[in-house]
Amino acid sequence: MNQRLTIEDIQAVFERQGATWYGDEAVSQLEHALQCAQLAEQAGEPPSLILAALLHDLGHLLIQESMSEDRRHQDIPGPFIDWLGEAVIEPIRLHVAAKRYLCAVDPAYHASLSPASQHTLALQGGIYNTAEATAFAALSFAQEAMRLRRYDDLAKVPGLPTPPLAHFLRHAREMANAA
Repeated sequence: MNQRLTIEDIQAVFERQGATWYGDEAVSQLEHALQCAQLAEQAGEPPSLILAALLHDLGHLLIQESMSEDRRHQDIPGPFIDWLGEAVIEPIRLHVAAKRYLCAVDPAYHASLSPASQHTLALQGGIYNTAEATAFAALSFAQEAMRLRRYDDLAKVPGLPTPPLAHFLRHAREMANAA
């Protein structure tokens, strides 16, 4: 895949791959994405962060990454959805780093992670040291990535009702029309 994804392409990826389980969690990839976007929407986040929440694990679907390896799913979508802008792409790119940061600065956060998320934390490089945490905190979009990370951690509720995919993809349509 060497081209930009259209909104229809994104929808097709979720329709094709979204029913797969979200790692060792009790929700599918699509359920996880919808719950994450719903949490961002309920928190009053801007459309860019709602879309980032929806698309933050798109890389898992594009490369069919397993939970036993780290193929840097957070870096995969950027070139395919660059038309959505950095306010969408950067929180996606930084959401794994945000987990590593939050674990470094908040031991209770680390303890609250699901076993599956603790497992992937180890694969993703583990908890940041002080210098790494300081560097992360200074990045543009670090705050947005941390909020996305918290929605990500909560978006694992089996059977939780959410709006459909089209409800959240409307933000992408609005961004495309505004460009």
